[in-house]
Amino acid sequence: MFDAILIEKDDAGYRARRTQLDESQLPEGDVTVRVAYSTLNYKDGLAITGKSPVVRQFPMVPGIDLAGTVEASSHADYKVGDSVLLNGWGVGETHWGGLAQKARLKGDWLIPLPKAFSARQAMAIGTAGYTAMLCLLALERHGLKPGQGDVLVTGANGGVGSFAITLLASLGYRVVASTGRPEESDYLKRLGAAEIIDRKELSEPGRPLGKERWVAAIDSVGSHTLANVCAGLRQDGAVAACGLAQGMDFPATVAPFILRGVSLLGINSVTRPRAERIEAWDRLAHDLNLAQLDTITREIGLDDVIQVAGELLEGKVRGRVVVKVDA
Repeated sequence: MFDAILIEKDDAGYRARRTQLDESQLPEGDVTVRVAYSTLNYKDGLAITGKSPVVRQFPMVPGIDLAGTVEASSHADYKVGDSVLLNGWGVGETHWGGLAQKARLKGDWLIPLPKAFSARQAMAIGTAGYTAMLCLLALERHGLKPGQGDVLVTGANGGVGSFAITLLASLGYRVVASTGRPEESDYLKRLGAAEIIDRKELSEPGRPLGKERWVAAIDSVGSHTLANVCAGLRQDGAVAACGLAQGMDFPATVAPFILRGVSLLGINSVTRPRAERIEAWDRLAHDLNLAQLDTITREIGLDDVIQVAGELLEGKVRGRVVVKVDA
């Protein structure tokens, strides 16, 4: 038996609870992992609370991230005792995820845990840091370099935003952070933000084109915010879009794209090929200031997951939440 968070939906309703499961209940897969740490992401909060139809089949163990040790494997790339890492691939949505002490998975979804990180550090980074790095890589491929101008980060207090700020700042970019929590300004400045703006500047309906303010942006918010980010980008600027905290709509016009040559770079972290995942994690090992992880991270246990999931959706959580699973 092992401990897990389990989501169920039936005639009695939608509910999440901590429970014990038997290993025989695990789904199919060619690698079984003893999970040491997982995380709570925005998507996990939606899944656990049922606020959005993230979960596609029931019952479901949530958790889109995990790090742990291989207990059994018939996959050619992994043997018992290997340290491994997983982000995405529909885990926690269509396949049991990381908020349990054991997981059975497809080995093709895993990558080796980078030697630069412990399991806890890898989960402090998790999908949030990995996605922030995918955004940065996309902007670099577009031609972004330090010294070209300000880079905007929306949803700055969230996990992706926190990592985007610290990564950009460590590489020499001047970062403008957009937040709805001005009381967290000191936190954002510690991460490397040079300027803080109120999210109200971006979250309401705006003009098709605004003043040219930023050379690039990383947006995890969507909706009117993303539309206003595009309207405020400089000539030939780009925004890497990776989230929908405000909404999935995009109430914009084509003006920024056809009059300023702005580019909208979509970031899908869930199904990236193995080579891109390893590239992103290698860059994180090289560029991320590990001293910032303690500033960004809060650790909880499985007992706290359901309550903190609700707080996450209410905007009461900053940075990253690491879940110590194998207590």
